[in-house]
Amino acid sequence: MPIYLDYSATTPVDRRVYEAMIPFLTEKYANPSSIHILGREVREDVENARAVVASYIKCEPHEIVFTASGTSSDNLAIKGMAEALKHKGKHIITTSIEHKAVLETCKSLQKAGFEVTYLPVSKSGVISVDDFRKALRPDTILVSVMLVNNEVGTVQPVKEIASIARERGIIVHTDAVQAVGKLSTDVSELGVQLMSFSGHKFNAPKGIGILYIDENLKDLIIPIVCGGSQEYGLRAGTENVANIAAVAKALEILAAEGEEEVKRVRRFRDMFEQEILARVPDTYINGAGADRVCSVSNIAFRYIEGEALMVYASEVCCSTGSACTSDSVDASHVLYAMNADPVDMHGSLRFSFGRFTTEEEVKAAVEMICTSANKLRAMSPLG
Repeated sequence: MPIYLDYSATTPVDRRVYEAMIPFLTEKYANPSSIHILGREVREDVENARAVVASYIKCEPHEIVFTASGTSSDNLAIKGMAEALKHKGKHIITTSIEHKAVLETCKSLQKAGFEVTYLPVSKSGVISVDDFRKALRPDTILVSVMLVNNEVGTVQPVKEIASIARERGIIVHTDAVQAVGKLSTDVSELGVQLMSFSGHKFNAPKGIGILYIDENLKDLIIPIVCGGSQEYGLRAGTENVANIAAVAKALEILAAEGEEEVKRVRRFRDMFEQEILARVPDTYINGAGADRVCSVSNIAFRYIEGEALMVYASEVCCSTGSACTSDSVDASHVLYAMNADPVDMHGSLRFSFGRFTTEEEVKAAVEMICTSANKLRAMSPLG
């Protein structure tokens, strides 16, 4: 029976979330833009869901825009603001360890004439606030720094970055896709004006993203998908109402149960790491020494090919890095930015834990990983 330890890639849909979707796949099928009674009823459901989402991140409902994914939200935030502010300057600051949704968006803006500074990270995978200060320029218009890294789980100093940027009138966006449900995403506390996240990372289905846009930017940001007037004219296209209802239900569950879930998941993650490091020689945690979220463990197995370990311990579902680049043979850009040993990069695996992980699964996964790693180690000419 497979053991799923890849929650950072996606999460199983909670049964309660699935049940919240059913009415919008059956009797509540009307288009929320229709002005007849059925359409108005569905529109009210969308707005109720918007209020739930807003409550979770401590903002106003009209500051929430529903999109198709976290990637869609990142693109709207970065491209939309860059285009809106290019008359003030064309310099953007981000980090070298961002998700591809941010990195590739920034690269596309470079082709359009913008300049992008990619901040380096320490060996533990965290950017320096001092490096950020030094990177600021008079023509800096936008900063995008992820709240939690998706491969190693390190928490970035977004609050400090936002405070410095705000003093200079610079807009700050954070990709919080891996943070929701694991640490505070209170936008007023963080001080950001734009924040992206995605439902399938916290037990809602794939295909629903959210972008928080500070109300002072709503009339400024430029849409990148044109068409109808849905989502305040910022994201054209008929709303995915079933998924909108789902993401609201998922956040309601997190609001009620998230604190206990974090404690449980952290206990499993710590147990897993302690056992692996104790029983498999020459292993270490990528990102050790930094503040990490409860759910992610990126372990380097020296002298072992990570993909080979996945084949040997095939019942343990984990990842060699970001799921969005899993078909690439290149080493992780995150580990590269952390100045990891080039050989160790290819022997690193990401394990991630979540709501439905059990202690029995963790113990069984440890046995499989340890047995397989030691077998491979015995076969390795490098060990």
